[in-house]
Amino acid sequence: MRRLLVLLLLGSLVSPGLYARDTSKTYMGRELADVMGPGGIDWLERDSRESEEKLTALVGALPLKPGMQVADLGAGSGVITRLMASRVLPGGMIHAVDIQQEMLDRLTQQNQKMGIKNVKTVLGSIKSPKLPPGTIDLVLMVDVYHEFSHPFEMMKSTSEALKKGGLVALVEYRGEDPKVPIKKKHKMTLAQIRKEMGRKELNLEFVRVDNSLPRQHLVFFKRR
Repeated sequence: MRRLLVLLLLGSLVSPGLYARDTSKTYMGRELADVMGPGGIDWLERDSRESEEKLTALVGALPLKPGMQVADLGAGSGVITRLMASRVLPGGMIHAVDIQQEMLDRLTQQNQKMGIKNVKTVLGSIKSPKLPPGTIDLVLMVDVYHEFSHPFEMMKSTSEALKKGGLVALVEYRGEDPKVPIKKKHKMTLAQIRKEMGRKELNLEFVRVDNSLPRQHLVFFKRR
C-alpha cells in the first residue's frame, strides 16, 4: 500500500506542456481518473462482470493466435489475462503488466491454482510498461487507460514495445452513453480516444472500432 501511495503522489506531478491542473489533472481536455488499488480486486473479480461486460466476447474479438506475445497492460488480478492465456498456445506468452505488486501477487496466486504457466508478470511504472522494444504483437488495455497519470509517456513507451504492425486494443466505457452506470471520468468518448491516440509522436494508426460490447468501446490501433 505504501508503494501505491508513492506512485499516486508521483503521478500527481505535472509535466510541462502536456498536462494542466485546476482542481484536477487533465490531459487534452480530459480529467484523469485515480488509479484503482488492490481494494478494487473484488470489483475486478465480481460474479456479474461477465454478464455486464461480456469478457468472453471481448477476448473472442481479439486477433489472438498461437505463438503471439501479448501484453495485458493494467492486468490487475488477471481475470482477462487468464482468459487470453490458452488462446496463444502453443508458444505464446501473456505479459501481465501492472504498477502495483499486490495486483501481480494476486494474479500469480490465481494462475498457480489454475495451472496457467504461459503468463509472465511485469512490474511497470507510471510512465512505462517496462517491455522491451519491438517485442509485442498485441497490447490490450481494459478500463485502464483513463487512469494513467502520464498517458502520453505511457503510450509512447507502449508503442515502442510493439512490433512493426503490432496492435493496441483499447477498451473503455462509452462516454457518449449516459445509460452506462459509471462516473464520467471513468468513461471515454470515441472522439477523445482517437484524439489522444492520434498524437503523431505515438506512431499509432487508427484501424477500426468493434461495437459488439454492451457498455464499452473496443478500438484498435496499429503501429506504423
